[in-house]
Amino acid sequence: MTRLSVNINKIATLRNSRGGNNPNVVNVALDCERFGAQGITVHPRPDERHIRYTDVLQLKEVVTTEFNIEGNPDERFIELVTRVRPEQVTLVPDAVDAITSNAGWNTVLHRDYLTELVKRFKDLGIRVSIFVDADEQMVQGAKEVGTDRIELYTEPYAAHYAEDREAAITPFVQAAKLANELGLGLNAGHDLSLENLRYFHQNIPGLLEVSIGHALISDALYLGLENTIQLYLKELE
Repeated sequence: MTRLSVNINKIATLRNSRGGNNPNVVNVALDCERFGAQGITVHPRPDERHIRYTDVLQLKEVVTTEFNIEGNPDERFIELVTRVRPEQVTLVPDAVDAITSNAGWNTVLHRDYLTELVKRFKDLGIRVSIFVDADEQMVQGAKEVGTDRIELYTEPYAAHYAEDREAAITPFVQAAKLANELGLGLNAGHDLSLENLRYFHQNIPGLLEVSIGHALISDALYLGLENTIQLYLKELE
C-alpha cells in the first residue's frame, strides 16, 4: 500500500499572511489524520515563511500518524530534528531563497556530507530519506551513503505528463526499479495531483509513500479537505 502524507505548509502560509493563528496548523493536521491521511509532512525553512519551528514542536505532541520533517539540513534544522525525533526526516538541498524545492541531491558530489548526516539521524532511530532526481547514478549514490529511502523529485514528471505521460514517467520507472534492486525504500513528491497521481502510482514499483501539499490544499479550497483527502487516497488504491 502507498501511504499519503499531507504536507501542511500551505496552511501555515495562509495563517502567516494575516498573523494570528487562523487557520490553526495543528488542528488542520489532526483533521487530515481524522480524514484518512497516513502521515503529516512539514518543511520548515530558515525564514519560517510558512511552517515555523514552534509549529514542528507542537505537532510532535499530537501527530499520531507518521511525522515527516523535510528540509535543508543546516545546523538549526539538524537541532530541530534531533530534538523532535520524527519517524522520518527527508533531506532536501534547498537554497535559502528557493520558493520551493527544485532539484534533488547530487549524492555523488556530496557523498561524505550525506553519509555523516544519515548516520547521525539513524543513530537516533530516525528513518532517513534523501530527495533525489530520477537519475540512476543519484539513486546508486544514495544507496552508498546509507540512507533508508529516497524521495523521487516528481516535478519533471508532472510538468510533462499532459504532453506524453509515458515518456514523462520512463526515467522514474527506471530509477524505482534500481531502488528496489538496491533495497532502498521509495517515496515520491512534488507537483503530484489528482490529474497525474494514479498513473504514477500504477507504474512505479515499490512506491511506499507520496508527500503532497500544494495541489491537495488547492483542491481542498473547492472540494473540502475531507473529500479531497478521500479522493487522493482513492487514486492510490
